[in-house]
Amino acid sequence: MNHPLPLDGITVVAVEQAVSAPFATRQLADLGARVIKIERPDGGDFARGYDTAARGLASHFVWCNRGKESIAVDLKDPRGLEIVRQLVADADVFVQNLAQGAAARLGLDADTLCAAHPRLIAVDISGYGAEGPYAHKRAYDMLVQCEAGLVSVTGTAEQPVKAGIPAADIAAAMYAFSGVLAALLRRGTTGVGGPVEVSMLESLAEWMGHPLHYGMHGGEAPARTGVAHAVISPYDAYTTADGGQVLLSVQNDREWRRLADQVLGRPELGADPVFATNTARTANREKTDAVVAEALARLDTREAIGRLEAAGIACARLNNVTDVAGHAQLAARDRWREVDSPVGPLRALLPPITLPGGPEARMGAVPALGEHTDALLKALGMTDEGTAALRRDGVVA
Repeated sequence: MNHPLPLDGITVVAVEQAVSAPFATRQLADLGARVIKIERPDGGDFARGYDTAARGLASHFVWCNRGKESIAVDLKDPRGLEIVRQLVADADVFVQNLAQGAAARLGLDADTLCAAHPRLIAVDISGYGAEGPYAHKRAYDMLVQCEAGLVSVTGTAEQPVKAGIPAADIAAAMYAFSGVLAALLRRGTTGVGGPVEVSMLESLAEWMGHPLHYGMHGGEAPARTGVAHAVISPYDAYTTADGGQVLLSVQNDREWRRLADQVLGRPELGADPVFATNTARTANREKTDAVVAEALARLDTREAIGRLEAAGIACARLNNVTDVAGHAQLAARDRWREVDSPVGPLRALLPPITLPGGPEARMGAVPALGEHTDALLKALGMTDEGTAALRRDGVVA
């Protein structure tokens, strides 16, 4: 039996920008929802201008906005705001991540909209939440990574660093996505929608679970150790003879004995008290790393991976983004597709949620700014003359 995509028939209206809300609504679009993206007439979502790496389009925008319809509307003009209110009246879900207080001033906050439309699920994504001393503080991804402590546990002993991806934005996006799914499930049994609140700080603080609990209950945070593990050794990346890097992880003392015998070629290290237990290896991390590094430096990357796998030792190549784009596993599982865009087809990964027995994720086109303005206004009953007048006045684009 072929099942439909789970969100077929669901309409989402989003006043969104940057990453957190757009990435959340892209998940909904991939699962079949119709997503109407409200953008500013003067340039649209500012993520459109972050870079030109995707054949002239911004890589962030291409990543987060496929499968959506774009309507460019000036929310500061009462006529533009009325258009958005009409779209929301027929929607199942509304998502916004405007600056704190901006949605409320427009009457587009979750409480106001849900009072007017009881079946509506309205999502407010903020940096720090609606109340508290940080409520109106600017909340860009890197700032929230700092506030949530992620930067303090990422990097080397000498240098803290931010995550190389927008972790705070992604965390908030995924909680907003799952919050919408939960609210839709609840509406299916109660008939009532309601507000959903997600903050970037609270989302990323939840993801800080291990170091947070380690520090709260153990008295101090785990040390920054680069790609090494704070309490397991050996667990690090080592350079191979051909200049590659291989990360390996020894999880217990049995694995250490196999590593010493089958990879390092020094079986006596399995029982050596300096190395025999994880506690000893961690206390003697420099010595442990030195003997592993010396052995792997004599092997090329392919040979090192082969020996580690034969010995049952967890390992991985330290890939760069070009390596990932050509990853054999992604190719073997046929995870790459092409999505349309204003500059032609662009390569993109299938979303990670796979639903066997149903259609593939709906990976629609990346929209041009205002590409669907005319069609959406016509669906609301606007005449061609009315649309032309709004366009002349700069209310729509």
